[in-house]
Amino acid sequence: MAKYHRNRSVLNQQCLERRIRSVRGSVASANPILEQELRAWQDERNASQAKVHWRFSTADTRIKLHHLYPQF
Repeated sequence: MAKYHRNRSVLNQQCLERRIRSVRGSVASANPILEQELRAWQDERNASQAKVHWRFSTADTRIKLHHLYPQF
């Protein structure tokens, strides 16, 4: 299992840890190589039925982000 680093997405860790040569620009839709790499990563991730490992519980989230939740 990959070691997860703080502030790095799973996509960055598993797929984009290396430089992908740009053929026609840096936007994904303009770069067929990047599109192909992302699609292959997505297919593999979906096939493995990867789970999200949340950093804290719903209750902790409500405490930490109380200003984002409406008060009725």
